[in-house]
Amino acid sequence: MSDGQPMPDLQKSRDHRRIPIAKVGVKDISYPIVVQDKNRSLQHTVARVDMYVDLPHQFKGTHMSRFVEILNRYREQVALDRLEDILREMRQKLGAETAHLRVEFPYFIDKAAPVSKARSLMEYTCEFDACLRGETLDFVLGVKVPVTSLCPCSKELSRFGAHNQRSIMTVKVRYTDFIWIEDLVALIEQCGSSPLYALLKRADEKHVTEQAYQNPRFVEDMVREAYLRLAAQENITWFSVEAENFESIHNHSAYAAVELDRRGSGR
Repeated sequence: MSDGQPMPDLQKSRDHRRIPIAKVGVKDISYPIVVQDKNRSLQHTVARVDMYVDLPHQFKGTHMSRFVEILNRYREQVALDRLEDILREMRQKLGAETAHLRVEFPYFIDKAAPVSKARSLMEYTCEFDACLRGETLDFVLGVKVPVTSLCPCSKELSRFGAHNQRSIMTVKVRYTDFIWIEDLVALIEQCGSSPLYALLKRADEKHVTEQAYQNPRFVEDMVREAYLRLAAQENITWFSVEAENFESIHNHSAYAAVELDRRGSGR
């Protein structure tokens, strides 16, 4: 205000509708982060960040600028081992009981082609989804893994080849012991007809084409294979898997999903 008086804080004014808000905050902030890399210690990438807190019914609004201020205080330190610190500061600075932080980012894995061994960087979309409620931290790691799927029905019916397509398998896990993104990707890649690569020579193309043909998978097969492999990992307490085939001979996608929750089961 021009007379030197403090500016009114409208967000803290009282709201009389008595409706609490579960999540309020900022969405889709582009921000640099650091991710642990199994082969190179650390990987720097750029994420899209969502930050939310709950808002009690008596307050009109939250202070949106404080989310960005908190994020800026962790500049070059936004990493998995700092998520709880960020969440606690969000709760403290915004007077909330619950804080949510979702970080989606591209992650690159150096892969060798199956025959030529030509190396290239393969991109995977990953996410950290964390929530702090009271003293309980809930964390979910998510990865989107592209694979090739070849249709068993098409192979059975056709005299010449079979239709195949690129598919996306989305896996999300809760765990007790640390899981490398690379290990989760490798596990899920085994569930399709063939992995994908950023760079293939002719000998590699022959190999992956024949590998897919010898390993046909329905979308249902893919999620069931993922279920068996993830369920065998004792440190994974919960997981969900979705598979979407971008069909090459249909004007729609094929889809399947499975989930397992072992929390509270005694295992």
